Amino acid sequence: MKNRVVITGLGVVAPNGTSVAEFTHALKNGHSGIRFHKELKALNFSCQIGGIPKVSDELKSKYFTDLQLRGFNSSGILYGCIAGIDAWKDAGFNVDSESKVDYNTGLIFGTGTSGVEKFREAIYKLDEGQVRRLGSTVVLQTMASGVSAYLSGMLGLGNQVTTNSSACSTGTEALIMGYEHIKNGKAERMIVGSCSDHGPYVWGGFDAMRVMTYKHNDQPELGSRPMSASASGFVPGSGAAAIVLESLESALERKAKIYAEVLGGNVNSGGQRNGGTLTAPNPEAVQRCINDAIENANITPKDVDVINGHLTATSKDALEIENWATVLNRKGQQFPYINSTKSLVGHCLAAAGAIECVASIIQLKEQFVAPSINCEDLHPEIEKLVTREKIPNQKLDLEFDVIAKASFGFGDVNACVLFKRFMA
Repeated sequence: MKNRVVITGLGVVAPNGTSVAEFTHALKNGHSGIRFHKELKALNFSCQIGGIPKVSDELKSKYFTDLQLRGFNSSGILYGCIAGIDAWKDAGFNVDSESKVDYNTGLIFGTGTSGVEKFREAIYKLDEGQVRRLGSTVVLQTMASGVSAYLSGMLGLGNQVTTNSSACSTGTEALIMGYEHIKNGKAERMIVGSCSDHGPYVWGGFDAMRVMTYKHNDQPELGSRPMSASASGFVPGSGAAAIVLESLESALERKAKIYAEVLGGNVNSGGQRNGGTLTAPNPEAVQRCINDAIENANITPKDVDVINGHLTATSKDALEIENWATVLNRKGQQFPYINSTKSLVGHCLAAAGAIECVASIIQLKEQFVAPSINCEDLHPEIEKLVTREKIPNQKLDLEFDVIAKASFGFGDVNACVLFKRFMA
């Protein structure tokens, strides 16, 4: 029992929901959080749509003091702290600045870039010779581990506190790292997750690479089209999600609510060989990652009921499905149900893995498969591998036990984790 790891808390700040309840409603109903943004048009972006969470000043004030918010200009850290605090409270704990240090709980919270807007603001002041007017929080808001520093201080965490960064696989990797930390007896609990800033200074490079869609600026909700024959690139997104992992022994002892069990996972790299590059996956490595994750979880390929794929709405979607079909040795009607959360929120970059892990856990707990919208015209190469009904475009109520979540990132890095329905 000491070696089993369960999930006892969730928090999410996504383009289509800034709480678990809102996000769950959006998943069940296929509600998109992708909208047109005038700022992107004014800056001559080809892609002028994106997913940005709706975080009001009123919502911010529930988590931060006026003093903390003064001069604060890092959306990723903001999202991460909100998600982390919500997950902590959801797990049954209080946020108390007077409490003792919790040496039994740690934090692994990933990001890609931190405080880009704050960094830009600082550059202008430096160029004007105003170094003394930078303010006291520039370093904390722009260092990669800023989100971990802020959040661990708010919660008083005393176990390992760190930040990981592995492009699009960051959040899934963070979860696996936290799982292993508990599995090895080094902590009772770990808060894991990831976040991503929003806006043109994060998304501009991808627009320049021409990997983002430009065909749906007038119909934003139709823009993110994973697995579709008419997909023309991903839609950028942002946000954060957090998950409280806990040893089963600790969770049962305090009678905690349990969402699901983490069975196991794996992280690897394709070495940018055999078809793998800085921006494309090595298929052999992807297959190894999935296969080793299944072995680590001590299950068989036939036990996988549902897959929440990486599936970004690029030319690599069909290759991803092919990799799953090869590893699982399952095609057509035998292929698991599969969906893509990105159809509803876009590609949230470093936050993608964490947000999609939360989506996977919610589906498992609530026993449904969320729709992949905008793929009525299934890609012909995918249609050869998967029966149409295995990719629902409306909510599907389904009794199932195991869901797989995989993330594949720039740099040819991969992560895959398996969740199982918890039965007391």
